[in-house]
Amino acid sequence: MISKNLQRALLKANQIQPKVNSFPYLAECFRQEGIVKNIWHLPSCDSFYFSESESLINPGTPLIGRVGPCPTFDQAALIKALRADQAGKTTFPEFLSAAWKAGVIRYEVDFIKRQVTYFSAFGEEYREDYPAVTLDREATKNNL
Repeated sequence: MISKNLQRALLKANQIQPKVNSFPYLAECFRQEGIVKNIWHLPSCDSFYFSESESLINPGTPLIGRVGPCPTFDQAALIKALRADQAGKTTFPEFLSAAWKAGVIRYEVDFIKRQVTYFSAFGEEYREDYPAVTLDREATKNNL
């Protein structure tokens, strides 16, 4: 069941991922649990997880509280937010807020291709590949 796989992946990632450049470790935990794709919608912060045969939605805590315009896409601001997150300088909620302010309304993670694609309201997109990592099997086995 995807919800149990998601829980195992999150538990494993919380125990092994480093503070800097942690996303590839989290992504590998998801991939090893059979999760093939993750989609985030901003500013609602709803996230969807997909395996080959199931899907799961995790309702989020919205970043905004009222009706308003979507920010204009700013690729430089998005890259700045990504690099700060990759350096361990921001929390995940801070990253989501910065991505929203950079004009991202949705992003999709493909755990098979190891790619993240960020989308704006008017069709602009930015894609980054992330590196493959090898999880230390003994560390994950001993900690789960």
